[in-house]
Amino acid sequence: MPQTDLPLEELRRYRPQLPAPDDLQGFWDVTLAEAGERPLDASWTPVETGLVTVETFDVSFAGFGGSPVKAWLHLPARAVRGDGPLPAVVQYQGYNGGRGLPHEHVFWASAGFAQLVVDTRGQGSGWTVGDTADPVGSAAAQPGFLTRGVLDPRAYYYRRVYTDAVRALDVLRGHPGVDGDRIAVTGISQGGGIALAVSALSRGIAAVMADVPFLCDFPRATRIAAGDPYGEVVRYLKAHRDRVETVFRTLSYFDAAVLARAASAPALFSVALMDQICPPSTVFAAYNAYAGPKEISVYPFNDHEGGEAHQQREQLGWLRGRLGLPVGQAR
Repeated sequence: MPQTDLPLEELRRYRPQLPAPDDLQGFWDVTLAEAGERPLDASWTPVETGLVTVETFDVSFAGFGGSPVKAWLHLPARAVRGDGPLPAVVQYQGYNGGRGLPHEHVFWASAGFAQLVVDTRGQGSGWTVGDTADPVGSAAAQPGFLTRGVLDPRAYYYRRVYTDAVRALDVLRGHPGVDGDRIAVTGISQGGGIALAVSALSRGIAAVMADVPFLCDFPRATRIAAGDPYGEVVRYLKAHRDRVETVFRTLSYFDAAVLARAASAPALFSVALMDQICPPSTVFAAYNAYAGPKEISVYPFNDHEGGEAHQQREQLGWLRGRLGLPVGQAR
């Protein structure tokens, strides 16, 4: 894939004038306050995985509207972790991926962190499995998730997803084995966009790691991305020619490049300059708008796979440094 977006020097200066709704803060304050009126009802059930260095728990909690959301909690084995609360990482999933099987995502637990791997409601039948339904219906929409409820921010699919993500953070803070002051959020693609949204919507996050994030700069992404998922919005508007303004107003409540203006935690981004799914300019729109301390890893010759294992290695050293942890151990 060739580089088809702006040159890197222009990307570093790219700051689109993305409009924020006048009631953006109030919208999310009300949404999260309503969610907070419901008990989390968290449960932690031990699961046998066959792994000897990681202990796993099947987690359930009440998300948006009280709907159950599933997650895996991975802890370093008791013989390894010793006493005292652990620093932790909350991991959100890529588009149409779920929490997977209990042994799939254990990198951070293997490095000595508590790791919460959170389902995305209604997803998990693409590249890995999920166990969380989305019981809320939608008006007519394109196949996929981006246009579900897109005519009204109160009905929009990602209102439920972002609320679930914030609630997951609250669940982990309530676990007796976790240090609530040392929790990071992370994700790749959609998971990266969710992590950025959570960093703006929830206080007390220690660090943010967003790789090739999706859900950023919707106006540009829908015009230059080579295909799906942004193509879902394009096809919807191709059919509904009279709804352009309404759709982009709804999306502005959920645009990570808009929400990033309210974030404050240290952040490590990554971007791939040949990315055809999340164009690099949309990633830089979020990065340049991000209000907290930030760094970005640039992969000039990669598509949407981004840095993969190279970026994981970068993240591990970076996060230990942010949390004041010695190299080679999580405590």
